[in-house]
Amino acid sequence: MLTILEAAKLNPSPLVQGVVEIFARENPVLLNLPFEDINGPAYVYNREGTLPGVAFRGINESYTESTGVINPQTEALRICGGESDYDTFLIQTGTGTNDARAVHDGLKAKALALRWGKAFFDGDSETDPREFDGLNKRLTGAQHIQLAVGGAALTLAKLNELIDAIQGAPSLLMMNKALRRKVTDLAAGTSAVTMTMDQLGRPMTQYAGIPIGIIEDDEEGKPVLGFDENDGQGNLDTASIYAVRLGMDVFHGIQTAPVDVRDLGELPNKPAFRTRIEWFAAYVLKHPKAAARLSRINAS
Repeated sequence: MLTILEAAKLNPSPLVQGVVEIFARENPVLLNLPFEDINGPAYVYNREGTLPGVAFRGINESYTESTGVINPQTEALRICGGESDYDTFLIQTGTGTNDARAVHDGLKAKALALRWGKAFFDGDSETDPREFDGLNKRLTGAQHIQLAVGGAALTLAKLNELIDAIQGAPSLLMMNKALRRKVTDLAAGTSAVTMTMDQLGRPMTQYAGIPIGIIEDDEEGKPVLGFDENDGQGNLDTASIYAVRLGMDVFHGIQTAPVDVRDLGELPNKPAFRTRIEWFAAYVLKHPKAAARLSRINAS
């Protein structure tokens, strides 16, 4: 099980390593989500449906045969990427350097990470078949806990209910900064909130031993998990918190290979050097209780 940051350490290309580090810095999902390299355009797996029956029996009695139900699932890869051009004039006149070009390539990589991160929550293949379905589309029933119609204030009881909706211990809680402040305020005077360090050595808040990943803006500068969700009455003024358990047996990413960064050199029909960044990736929610959402949370 390797995250894209861990896999990049095994990649000798400094260009790829630099882009992957940008991915990890900009998106706590991509910092923590393990990925599996696959062959072909889709990943086929089985999801447990119904367990087979078992029973106690007496001496000389027999069992009643029963067989469990396995539901086959398919997750298709999606293509996400972009191109970055840098004028030859800026390099040849000394007003720009290859380092400056790398800055522009880095901006493209940052935009890709933020766009993928937005789809992780809001993706909808019915609205845009080029996207994969995000958590808001996938989480239903008991895995989507909704506060009162009209919204309500966050409580630790509801946050604990969200955590308990995950089978096993969650790997990560995801929310905006305002809700993280609310969590720390609610838990003030207790030992529930502690500090740790993430994989990049940055301080990270934990609640009940679970790291809190802060989800900020998308590539257009708009909040991904802002207070802009329907409160059940048509008002777009509430937000959500998510809990996930990550691992190759429950919830992980899929890709053909780590992000592909190609220096295409100078273009024949344009005086510019071009870098193309592409990633063929998606994610697989194998276990129905590996992710959960708490929605309709008011800002105050």
